[in-house]
Amino acid sequence: MPLDAFAIVMAAAVLHAFWNLVIAGSKDTQATTALAIGVGVLVVLPFALLRWDVKAEVWPFVIASSVLELAYFWLLTTAYDRAEMSLTYPIARGAAPVIVLLVSVLFLSVPTSIVQASGIGLVAVGVVLVRGLRGGAKWSDVALALVIGSTIAGYSLVDNQGVRYADPIAYIALILIGPAIVGLLYIASRGGVERLRRAASWRSVAGGVGTMAAYTLVLFAFRLASAPSVATVREVGVVFATIGGAVFLKEKVGPSRLVGSVVVAVGIALVVAG
Repeated sequence: MPLDAFAIVMAAAVLHAFWNLVIAGSKDTQATTALAIGVGVLVVLPFALLRWDVKAEVWPFVIASSVLELAYFWLLTTAYDRAEMSLTYPIARGAAPVIVLLVSVLFLSVPTSIVQASGIGLVAVGVVLVRGLRGGAKWSDVALALVIGSTIAGYSLVDNQGVRYADPIAYIALILIGPAIVGLLYIASRGGVERLRRAASWRSVAGGVGTMAAYTLVLFAFRLASAPSVATVREVGVVFATIGGAVFLKEKVGPSRLVGSVVVAVGIALVVAG
């Protein structure tokens, strides 16, 4: 991978972890997330209109992805309200590519390899280490993180097909407009506009800009390096998120969780690159 592509992907990984830190560290995760998505859509919409290239075949994928994205955001905020980010993030991000691979092999007849099978095993070991071997986190919280991983896998599989029928920037704007509107209306109905006003801070703005910037950087990286190499390097964000949880959110990240996050990242790399 060229050095410039490596630097871009690393920046994207840091921004994605940063966005999750912003949400996990907020007082009202749901309201902050809703505003962040709204800000993100407003940021990306002008570029989407400038690059507008959308075919009619894209709409079923847009609808399916929007529903999965909405479920993802709701589950993520629920998880961050009840469990630590350094637990949720590595497990959810680790489970997603494994589920994508399993679905591809079982239902789409995509061939697999020993390397990818080894990656699945490492992700499983990493999840156990992140949870903790003795007196660790609740298994219900681990299960919730795995469900989040399934939604990530779901919209990843849908988007992999849907983006063929639209410009990538236009596509991301289309799939997020729905969740942004539904999220804002939901928060307004559960606390009024005042709840949104209280959540309107640098966190919501930074979260929205951060997530869109991360996605844009990945798109640029795809022009400079192969997709597997970009996806592999990007997963170092799992480690960044775990360290960020310890440093900025003051979570109790012991050696087992830190090692587990590294193992998960290596496992993801093997699954993606294998």
